[in-house]
Amino acid sequence: MKEFKDIVAHAKEYGFIFPSSEIYDGLQAVYDYGQNGVELKNNLKQAWWKAMNQLHDNIVGIDSAIFMHPTIWKASGHIDSFNDPMIDNKDSKKRYRADNLIEDRASEYEAKGDFTKSETLLAEMNRLLEASDLKGLQELIISENITCPVSKTANWTEVRQFNLMFSTQVGSVAEDSTTLYLRPETAQGIFVNFLNVQKTGRMKVPFGIAQIGKAFRNEIVARQFIFRMREFEQMEMQYFVRPGTELQWYEYWKTTRFRFHKALGLPEEDLKFHVHEKLAHYANAAVDIEYRFPFGFKEMEGIHSRTDFDLKSHQEYSKKKQQYFDNDLDENGKAYGNYVPFVVETSVGADRLFLAVLCNAFTQESVQDGDQVKDRTYLNLHPALAPVKVAICPIVKKDGLAELGTRIYKELKSEFMATYDEKDSIGKRYTRQDLIGTPYCVAIDYQTIEDQTVTIRHRNSTQQERVTLEELKTILRETTSLSTLLNSM
Repeated sequence: MKEFKDIVAHAKEYGFIFPSSEIYDGLQAVYDYGQNGVELKNNLKQAWWKAMNQLHDNIVGIDSAIFMHPTIWKASGHIDSFNDPMIDNKDSKKRYRADNLIEDRASEYEAKGDFTKSETLLAEMNRLLEASDLKGLQELIISENITCPVSKTANWTEVRQFNLMFSTQVGSVAEDSTTLYLRPETAQGIFVNFLNVQKTGRMKVPFGIAQIGKAFRNEIVARQFIFRMREFEQMEMQYFVRPGTELQWYEYWKTTRFRFHKALGLPEEDLKFHVHEKLAHYANAAVDIEYRFPFGFKEMEGIHSRTDFDLKSHQEYSKKKQQYFDNDLDENGKAYGNYVPFVVETSVGADRLFLAVLCNAFTQESVQDGDQVKDRTYLNLHPALAPVKVAICPIVKKDGLAELGTRIYKELKSEFMATYDEKDSIGKRYTRQDLIGTPYCVAIDYQTIEDQTVTIRHRNSTQQERVTLEELKTILRETTSLSTLLNSM
């Protein structure tokens, strides 16, 4: 069984994730992506962008500002209702999200096979959340004998609401400054640009607007590595549809997004839908795609039917019409005319997707090496997602092999993310590449000088084969492109 602490340690040791500001003892719930992490994350973002924009005729992208007019957050409901129910343990002085404590207890029941008890507990929690019954949440925590992981006591405070938005001041003079908010989601930047995109792009309903961008939430309880952070990245698409068709499109995107995660290499048995019983104020249907992390099934992506709440709310607060004129004819032969479109949203956390892919790829196995059994660790990443696609490794640095290897490396790197490695034994170099997920290592030897063939070593199987340089390029083109990955959707 994969240990989460081993995955976290691996991520740091091999240049994927570093604690932010580490030389100053770090900053809680903030992380930096290292040289391999940024490549993997960029590959995931490019896969999403291509799946959304390039492979759909009616979806376009934007990049809206992080700072936006403060009234936007009033219209969206964030100023009034973007809160989490928090509870403190009086002995440890630690603060927790009340719903997370209850969800963890439900997961314990599920792990023991008591699914009925788990479902009953979650249903009661959702009922209390929907009723904003904070006292009831506290009583539920006490009745379940949920204790603080640090102090091991159940000496709890009352549950209270905590707003998650970061605020700042903008203006040259303190008296004239305006309070702005760091956006807690990227969706509102799409909604306020709805008409700009629709008119300039001559977009016809249904159509979508996609965006990748940073968001910020003052998470009091940030935990499980990069799963819950204060600064994170979202990949969101808002799909504008004719009223009355939103649930059909909701089902379409629910299925489509599930296929995307399978295409990345996440096993179907480690993915599941979690239908929301308690709906957000703007939704008439909502479901999460959850992945089985080492700490249990947790949300990775949300698909929401947001109705016309957002555009109508911005229409009300801005006093600007957010309507679309639909020339298509209805069953009576009349144009649908003016209406405020309904919206279906798909929203996936880039960091959570990164963590899911990393957890899934982390592989530890025992292999027979002659008379010995050795432990082996590697990252089983899809070749299109791997930070480095190919490593060029001359078997020795003399007799012109290093120069030949350098030439081949330079020839490949303009098309593929490649690396050149001539230090240590060839076995140690293979291991180094396995640990960062490089799918192919290419050995340059004396035969390469004679016939321009190389030995390509495959990461997962460790099998080797002799190929020409042109065959090597063909293998790389056919297996490491995002098109190959997305064709499996």
